[in-house]
Amino acid sequence: MLNMREAWTDERLDDLNAKVDALSRRVDEGFRELRGEISAMQRTMIQFAAGLIASQVGIFATLLGLILT
Repeated sequence: MLNMREAWTDERLDDLNAKVDALSRRVDEGFRELRGEISAMQRTMIQFAAGLIASQVGIFATLLGLILT
């Protein structure tokens, strides 16, 4: 175990730190992209639900009009 600690020079630790920072940026970008996709899906679902409700109101109004005539 002691031999491994001697192998970690400051330069190698700096390289490791840079790799970890790059990985962190990639993960952050991935989550940002995922949040955008989820938001787009939520908007689509809301639009679909609004259209469904509007069509049900139209059907109800048509049936009500037929019953009243």
